[in-house]
Amino acid sequence: MLENLFSDALNNLDYFWVTFLMMIESSFIPFPSEVVVIPAAFMAAEGTMSLPLVVLFATIGGLLGATINYVLSYTLGRKVIYAFADSKFGHLCLMNSEKVANAEDYFREKGVIATLLGRLIPAVRQLISIPAGLSKMNFGKFAFFTFLGAGAWNMVLAGLGYAFHGVMNKDELIAKVQHYSHEFLLILIVIFVVFVGYMIYKNKKK
Repeated sequence: MLENLFSDALNNLDYFWVTFLMMIESSFIPFPSEVVVIPAAFMAAEGTMSLPLVVLFATIGGLLGATINYVLSYTLGRKVIYAFADSKFGHLCLMNSEKVANAEDYFREKGVIATLLGRLIPAVRQLISIPAGLSKMNFGKFAFFTFLGAGAWNMVLAGLGYAFHGVMNKDELIAKVQHYSHEFLLILIVIFVVFVGYMIYKNKKK
């Protein structure tokens, strides 16, 4: 069911799916942005979508996902976030305390501009919103710099997708993208099962 849903999203990409999938990509769930923006930009080259709107809605999705991390970090605090990062669930999300600490170090070194620059660094981009929340950075500044950084990243991906239109057809591109989608779906299923099992264990313990 999940596989069909994701395949349908890729084959019938619209601005809603671009926004929703990029929101997932920017949250704590591991998911490559390339498998969303590149096919959408490819469709823009075909004339079925608008390239500026692809970038805009992908960036809005990125801001929404980053805001999830920001709010959770802001409200839960450092102790809970680090405990989550070192939990089995956190590891399934490809997180650990070392990665969070590296993101915090980067944030302290660069200051508020880190929320912009960090969005352009693959190893940091999904995590940079966590130290912003932990430090209780002003949300207006956070949203502004995150939007700029996510927009710059999405413009790069959109440019690649647009360029691919001249060297392959849509079916070939979707096939390559779906190769990554299988890995994503497996991770998502495992995370869901672990989460449900954890909730059952907690209830039984109570």
